[in-house]
Amino acid sequence: MDCFHEGENFLVIDPDECIDCSLCVPECPIDAIYAEEDLPEDQIHFIKLNADLSLKWPVITEMKPHPEDAKDWEGVKDKVQYLEVEG
Repeated sequence: MDCFHEGENFLVIDPDECIDCSLCVPECPIDAIYAEEDLPEDQIHFIKLNADLSLKWPVITEMKPHPEDAKDWEGVKDKVQYLEVEG
């Protein structure tokens, strides 16, 4: 699917392109993707963020290696403050 978009340090899912198949949910290595019906209350703001940024960022069509510092960010709360939206 062409629903993943890539920014400088973040991936988003275009909610208009996503077909809700949930195949990406178990593939996410840090459990950051949820089926819409399972989305935790404190993550709902990401729906609009994903919609907005997917209009600006290019589509990513193949899996890429994770960033070298990915393990350093695993489990860190409130990372959205580090989101680089220019991309």
